[in-house]
Parts: sequence; structure tokens; C-alpha cells
Amino acid sequence: MWERLETKLNFSNFFHPQTDGQTEVVNRSLSIMLISIMKENHKSWDEYLPHIEFAYNRVVHKTTNISPFEAMYGFNPLTTLDLLPLPSPQEFVHKE
Repeated sequence: MWERLETKLNFSNFFHPQTDGQTEVVNRSLSIMLISIMKENHKSWDEYLPHIEFAYNRVVHKTTNISPFEAMYGFNPLTTLDLLPLPSPQEFVHKE
């Protein structure tokens, strides 16, 4: 099938990365996010994956200037922070 599609499979593993490089960048980014969120709770890493996936897919990437969600669906989904009311500008004025 791969020959008929004129493609080539590049398999990789942790010790021998042999992909196009983009996969390695994504894997590195996701592992850094997972480690930073997990802190000391290494046994329940699978519980954090949906949150990390959502965060990664909502961030604007430098190469495309849009998020993966926006590339796929045309918009970014709302988060709980988007639903909070913004403070009025008067609240930021320094009062003595």
C-alpha cells in the first residue's frame, strides 16, 4: 500500500528517532507539559492527558500562527477563563 501511495514509513522509538522531526518536537513538548503538570504524582499520568491534549491543541503555534483546533475546526473552543467576566478598566487605576 505504501508503495502505491508513494510514501515511506519512518518508524521511531525513544532511542532511535527517525521521523521527519516534527513528531519529535510534538512529543518533546507534550512530555515537558506532562512532567510540569504531574509534579510528584507519577502514578496517575494518564489522568492528565486530556487536559494536556486540550492545552496543546488550543495554543497558537509559531509555524502556522493558529492553533491546531483553529486549523481543524476554524475556531478555538472556549475555556472557563473565557467565560469569566473581565474587570472594568477603573479597577486597574492606581488610587492613593
